[in-house]
Amino acid sequence: MSDTVKIALVQADLRWRQPAANREHLGAMIAGMPGADLYLLPETFATGFLGDQGLIETMDGESVQWMVEQAESHDAAIAGSLALDDDGRLHNRFLFVQPDGRIDYYDKAHLFGHGGEGERYRSGNRRVEVDFRARRFDLQVCYDLRFPVWCRNDDRFDVQLFVANWPAARVDAWRSLLKARAIENQAFVIGVNCTGTDGNQVVYPGASSAWSGLGECLVELDDTEQTVMVELDFAALDELRRSLPFLADRDAFTLGRR
Repeated sequence: MSDTVKIALVQADLRWRQPAANREHLGAMIAGMPGADLYLLPETFATGFLGDQGLIETMDGESVQWMVEQAESHDAAIAGSLALDDDGRLHNRFLFVQPDGRIDYYDKAHLFGHGGEGERYRSGNRRVEVDFRARRFDLQVCYDLRFPVWCRNDDRFDVQLFVANWPAARVDAWRSLLKARAIENQAFVIGVNCTGTDGNQVVYPGASSAWSGLGECLVELDDTEQTVMVELDFAALDELRRSLPFLADRDAFTLGRR
């Protein structure tokens, strides 16, 4: 197993409904922070949240191919979500692309009905964990963060990744819930948000962050566009789980999606 993994939090001011411009811009941000094992991008990084109207892409499209090329060229995983048509319906799909071209994906389960997301996309119904660098990564998207049963660690992951377009009006909830998921799951939790103002005049606060399994803040960004590296110490996480085996006492759930 890897004792450490370096994750780059790519907190971007997304270009509204401009996939090519976002790919170019995010590529430059990635290139400016060499040496990471994983580069984590925001939710719907090619278009902005619900900015995909008339810009439908598929798994064979340019943004997915760009992720594959970035992963290969940087010998690192690239992860983030895209609005993709895979079966005649749109999905908010979190893709985790490894350097060898392997693609794992998770379709966002909890669609943000208050913002109209449920009217455009089809929700996913399965949890997804990815093995990378001999560690286990759980994939989640934005609004999923509010649902602790869905996010519960049943001994399937070491790191929980959240990609988001989380608005400034609820930034305190974003921070509190990330910390809570880390404590209750005894796992590293990484949340990458965007910054700036989108085409619907929604303001985003940044506030991307990383948390230890004890709920300690490892890094927290302000509201400016930036890329920051955090190194996760898995030896410390393993020792935490040995010394405080709280997960062994967790409740059993039978989880069903509507």
